[in-house]
Amino acid sequence: MTMFRSKAPAARLLRGVAMLAMTLTMGGTMPACAAKPVNLTGAGATFPYPIYSKWFDMYHQKTGTQVNYQSIGSGGGIQQVKAGTVDFGASDAPLNDQRMGEMPKPVVHFPTVAGAVVLAYNLPGLKAPLRMTSDVVAGIYLGKITKWNDKAIAAANPGVTLPAQAILPVYRSDGSGTTYIFVSYLSAVSKEWGTTVGVNTSVSWPAGIGGKGNEGVSGLVRQTPGSIGYVELAYAKQNKFTVAHLQNAAGRFVEPTLASTTAAANGAAAELAKDVRTPIVNSPDPDAYPIAGLTFLLVTKDQANAAKGRAIASFIEWAMTEGQEQAADLDYARLPESVVNVNMTNLLSLTSAGKPLVAKR
Repeated sequence: MTMFRSKAPAARLLRGVAMLAMTLTMGGTMPACAAKPVNLTGAGATFPYPIYSKWFDMYHQKTGTQVNYQSIGSGGGIQQVKAGTVDFGASDAPLNDQRMGEMPKPVVHFPTVAGAVVLAYNLPGLKAPLRMTSDVVAGIYLGKITKWNDKAIAAANPGVTLPAQAILPVYRSDGSGTTYIFVSYLSAVSKEWGTTVGVNTSVSWPAGIGGKGNEGVSGLVRQTPGSIGYVELAYAKQNKFTVAHLQNAAGRFVEPTLASTTAAANGAAAELAKDVRTPIVNSPDPDAYPIAGLTFLLVTKDQANAAKGRAIASFIEWAMTEGQEQAADLDYARLPESVVNVNMTNLLSLTSAGKPLVAKR
């Protein structure tokens, strides 16, 4: 299955990228890489840190621009953008309208890669991955499905002998972008969840126990037979967890993979073009894994320092092209061409003293 399914020819995108790379200076008359290298500071999300670290190193070697990034969590990144102590922030949870209004200046969101949140479980003896519907996932975390041999789980897994064992749902006790993606999915598929629990980086869980970070959740799942918990796909792969295949909006049971995560973003392309903050959970794409999300760079729209603004824009352009080639090696899902195009368009909105940093061609 191909990663990119946009109708725009790849050659057209590359020509556009080439023109954009030549205009990332104030006057649009010389390549951005010819400008004097600057140092940038950023802070925020821990989930994309491995790929950001690799990107910043590669980009430094290519351009001389050095980026000091502190992996302090999405909330910390948002606060530092608000305080103006960093050149950019990073968050797995986009700013809602209220938080956007609290920022001293307008902020532009640039998704960089996509990630999946998977359900890892501890049921020794089961060979094939369990299938789960959205009703089952919501029911478990609402505390309404309490046994592994519940008829709703059995219905999705014909021929599988399920134990009459209690289910222990495990969740993140700390605020996190991973939680934000997971509860966004639960709110999308369960009206009860949406009205009683809602969406945030931290919520009041109706059932289960909490663990701090991916490490805490995975430790509890690993040590507790009958448990189930949500972790990032990259983390699950690295730790060789057994994960559930989930039924998506098209009715198909889908394995969480890099390809099915990219498909989730592609399925939401039309809405992302209107507002890049749009959740990509429960995507209508028939190949999409349903619990997926984007991680974002948060960039002040009007940059106080034009040189730094041009450097940020140049880096984002690079990350959307050459940088995407590094995603799969680090277990991240690359962006579909449709979302790359949205980012390229949004680069044109960046200014300094009201003047565009990227010349429109």
